[in-house]
Amino acid sequence: MEPFQFSQAKTINSALEAGRSQTETKFVAGGTTLIDLMKLNVETPKRVVDINSLPLAQIESTPDGGLKIGAMVRNSDLAHDQTVQQRYTVLSEALLSGASPQLRNMATTGGNLLQRTRCYYFRGTAYPCNKREPGSGCAAIDGFNRIHAILGTSEHCIATHPSDMAVAMMALEAVVHIQGANGERSVPVNDFYLLPESTPNRENVLAPGDLITYVTLPSLASSTRSHYLKLRDRASYEFALASAAVVVSLNGNQIQRVRIALGGVGTKPWRSTEAEHALEGREANQNNFRAAAEAALKGAEPRHDNAFKVELAKRCLTRTLTNVTQPA
Repeated sequence: MEPFQFSQAKTINSALEAGRSQTETKFVAGGTTLIDLMKLNVETPKRVVDINSLPLAQIESTPDGGLKIGAMVRNSDLAHDQTVQQRYTVLSEALLSGASPQLRNMATTGGNLLQRTRCYYFRGTAYPCNKREPGSGCAAIDGFNRIHAILGTSEHCIATHPSDMAVAMMALEAVVHIQGANGERSVPVNDFYLLPESTPNRENVLAPGDLITYVTLPSLASSTRSHYLKLRDRASYEFALASAAVVVSLNGNQIQRVRIALGGVGTKPWRSTEAEHALEGREANQNNFRAAAEAALKGAEPRHDNAFKVELAKRCLTRTLTNVTQPA
């Protein structure tokens, strides 16, 4: 681990000021990703600012019937919140499928959105990695790439985004609220993440010194159902090989509205409008579910070790749709 300056911020303004004063500053809350990467010398910030004292740990209803989630809300608290469990079930299920109870007690909403890939070549500094060192190459493309992405890849990077929570947030059409040097702004979660293209080192729209302050979820119709399904190598602490988040409204057996996101297969949490268009206005049955899954994976570009993910993701989405549309 490289030497760094450490400070604690008591207010949002003092945190932003600290972020502006040093270009290579990182904010730390639970530290479940950042500290690991600092130990590996993947992350080498010159300054680390502890933001655990910031007043951003509340879960509140919004005037329009939605939900406001502070960036410092711990994953465990969010997963077990009664409103989240009842109205945003997909989010609770996604959180409880991730990590271990000990990590969920530490990890925060803002930190979870900013998780970095588990790619072995990104975390192993002996290997070239465009995400870690732009222009050095991508060792995963011709290396062992079983866990890597099949959607949203580029010739510069095929690393998979690891978050479960962010996949649920994508299906819920969450909005990320940010404060920075240029004031406050709100970014739909689908626009928050960037595809690797030629700059895989840029994973999201945050500028240096920007701070996620909270996330908002929209109000959902009373008829809305949601579900998250995660497929992995083992049932205990493990990252997804494929996962699916579905938020759906039914009228009898007809799908009125549906939002679909996939995890474990994309370079970012993957919203599939193609699958949504294949389902809306149609009956909830296996033929239509499979057609939606085919549409979702139509653009997949598998590599030699992860080609199995194409069919696995299709089956995962089909099963999720089956589960969420079954009669109550």
